[in-house]
Amino acid sequence: MTDCYLGIDIGSISTKGVIIDDENNIICSSYIETNANPIRAIKNLLKNLKNDFDTTKYHIKNVGTTGSARKLIATMIGAGTVKNEITAHAMGTLSFFPDVRTIIEIGGQDSKIIIIENGVVVDYGMNTLCAAGTGAFLSSQAKRLNLDVKDFGDIALKSNNPAKIAARCTVFAESDLVHKAASGYTTEDIVAGLVQSVASNYLNNVGKGKKIVAPIIFQGGVSKNKGVQRAFEKILGQDIIVSENGHLMGAIGIAIIARKENKDCHFSFDILNNNFATYTKECAKCPNNCEIVCITKNNDLIDSWGNKCENGLI
Repeated sequence: MTDCYLGIDIGSISTKGVIIDDENNIICSSYIETNANPIRAIKNLLKNLKNDFDTTKYHIKNVGTTGSARKLIATMIGAGTVKNEITAHAMGTLSFFPDVRTIIEIGGQDSKIIIIENGVVVDYGMNTLCAAGTGAFLSSQAKRLNLDVKDFGDIALKSNNPAKIAARCTVFAESDLVHKAASGYTTEDIVAGLVQSVASNYLNNVGKGKKIVAPIIFQGGVSKNKGVQRAFEKILGQDIIVSENGHLMGAIGIAIIARKENKDCHFSFDILNNNFATYTKECAKCPNNCEIVCITKNNDLIDSWGNKCENGLI
C-alpha cells in the first residue's frame, strides 16, 4: 500500500481536510462548516473523506492538525503532528508558490498576514479580536441585503460608484449600510463598498506596518470573492494571486508537515465508531482556579489541558 498523509485545519467557522501523497498531490479533500461543534464537524469531515478514499490502495501514515481546535482534534484522532496556523499556511503556500513574499489570509472569523523572505517567515500579524472584515462579516451583511454571499464578488464588479462603508467595526458597518441604502445607493454600490472596506480594513489593521511585497498570495475562504481580490489589487497597485486550493491551504500545509515529520500515528477511520465528548471543571486546588478542559472517548477520560501547575493534572 502507498503511504499518504491527512491534514486537518479546524477553525471556528469552517473545517478543512485533505489527504496528500508523497508528491503533495491531493488525493481527496473536504470543506464543511464547523457549526460551533468541532467534534461533530470532524466526524462529518472524516466521513466525507472516507467516501472518496481508497483504503485498499492507500495507508494514512500520519495526521496533522492546525487551527483553533487543533489540540482537541489531535487528541481525538491520535494525530502525530500539531502546529499553529502561521506555520501550516506558510508551509502549504511555499510548497506551491516558492517565490511568495506576502500571504494575505482571510477566514471566517479571523485574518492573518505572513511576510516571507527567501522561503522563511520573517514577520506575521493576526486579527482574532473582531470579526469586522472577515467571512462572517460578509455573510451577515449578505443576509441583511437578502443576497447570497457567494454572489458578492460578481455583484461588486458591476458597480461604478462604490459606497464608502465604515467597516472598522461590525456594528458601525451595519448602521452605515442601512444609511447608505436609505440614501439611495444601489445594491451593487453597497456591495462594492463592503468588499472594498474589507480590503482597506485588513491593510489598516492586520497589515499595518508590514512591508507588503509581490508575489502576493490571497487565500482563505474570502479569497473566493473576486470583489475583495480586485479591491486589494486597486489599493496595493499590484496583482493578487488566488490559488485554486487557497481555502484548503492550512490543511494542505499541515499535511505536508506531517509527511516531512515521517511519524506513524496509526490513524484509522474506525474512530468514527467511537463516542467523544468534552466537559470542563474548575480545579480549585490553588488560587489559579484553572478551568480544565477534559475529553472522553466512550466515557473514558483520555486527555485534559488548561492547568497552570501540577495541581491541575488529571
